[in-house]
Amino acid sequence: MIDQIAAVIVSENKWLPVAMSAAMVSVAVLMAGQRGSDLPSTRLVMAAMNLFAGVMLATMGVGHVLAVTTKLLQGTLEGSPVILYPIGVAVLVPSWLVISHTRAILGNDDTGRTTTGLNAWLAVTLIALGLHNLPLAAPSLLNIGYRLHSRRAIGLAIVSVAVVFNVALFVGALIFMASGLSFEQFSGIE
Repeated sequence: MIDQIAAVIVSENKWLPVAMSAAMVSVAVLMAGQRGSDLPSTRLVMAAMNLFAGVMLATMGVGHVLAVTTKLLQGTLEGSPVILYPIGVAVLVPSWLVISHTRAILGNDDTGRTTTGLNAWLAVTLIALGLHNLPLAAPSLLNIGYRLHSRRAIGLAIVSVAVVFNVALFVGALIFMASGLSFEQFSGIE
């Protein structure tokens, strides 16, 4: 039983669908909780987009730390924990800050600079860890675009792109999970 749990934890093809599912549930709970409120739609959309990116990436960060810990305990870790743990922390810290900042957006305590800064921190961190993380950084980049938009049509376009992108990413994650391959095998690197 423990070996099966460890296999799931270290299986890199399972974390993105789990992370995106957790993010979708979080956004659904947020939207249900705000039903009937007089919150302006632009703030509600910003809060939902912010929460989605934060929960998705925090879940991925937790998965990374759990996988590193599990492989370390099994004696199968390839690489130094001194390098691998900080990668997880580098994703977790801005992700949790993005999640916690969602309340400020809902409460109109956000001037916009914090939302933009936290999402930029998260996106830059992911891209700095490798260009292959660009699809994971995209929700944060779209959050920045939405926060900075000034025309309704542009805001609607950004939200539309975010929805289509996230659905496509989720479908791709499900295909990756069903393949049973490693990231390197799936992407043709290996």
